[in-house]
Amino acid sequence: MSTPSSNFPALTFPRPLVTVDVVTFTVLDNALQVLLVKRPSDTVEPFPGKWALPGGFVNIDEDATLLDCALRKLREKTGVVTPYLEQLGSWGGAQRDPRGWSATHCFYALIPAEAMQLRSGANAPEVAWFEVDAASRKRLAFDHCELLDAAVARLRSKVEYTSLPAFLLEEPFTLPALQQTYEVVLGRGIDKSAFRKRMLDGGFMEEAGMVTGSLGRPAMSYRLRDRSQAALFPRTFNAK
Repeated sequence: MSTPSSNFPALTFPRPLVTVDVVTFTVLDNALQVLLVKRPSDTVEPFPGKWALPGGFVNIDEDATLLDCALRKLREKTGVVTPYLEQLGSWGGAQRDPRGWSATHCFYALIPAEAMQLRSGANAPEVAWFEVDAASRKRLAFDHCELLDAAVARLRSKVEYTSLPAFLLEEPFTLPALQQTYEVVLGRGIDKSAFRKRMLDGGFMEEAGMVTGSLGRPAMSYRLRDRSQAALFPRTFNAK
């Protein structure tokens, strides 16, 4: 990517370190899980051997946008290509990175467990999934515990009124599988009849043919009409 030409004088003030971090979620073993990478132990960089969120520095020669950087870092460090990526927020300060004043732009991603083939990559000797509660209790590198907690809160809040959990499922999927995914993310049960009505009335799915359901019975399967964004519902879900 070429740098835009400018007739302005060169900047002389100190510049902060600028990074992107990605909180990647899946549902695996009936639990909401997050993807972590282990930082190299044999390094002079901060937090050697600690688990962290995948991410890294913005490359002004490669990354036209923060989104481009997030996709690149996730791919380079884990081999994951996500079907859903959304910006969460920005964190910055003089104390979050011992190398200097830094700002990070955090994204969260959703991916079906069946679609993943994890691999270690650049500066990430190990890549693994952790249940979100266990990951939050770890002493993650930098301020990544704070980023993770914010991403979990955002996800659970948006799941109450959107179709986001559908991005955690491989297509085609059944309504019982979709409801189970909702319940795993929310950490509570949902009324079955109200859930079914909301999904079918939402207009964001289309029928994809009959499949064998979880109980061995024929069931209709579905796929998303639009994978670029989640559908919005007018009300939150009722508990069982």
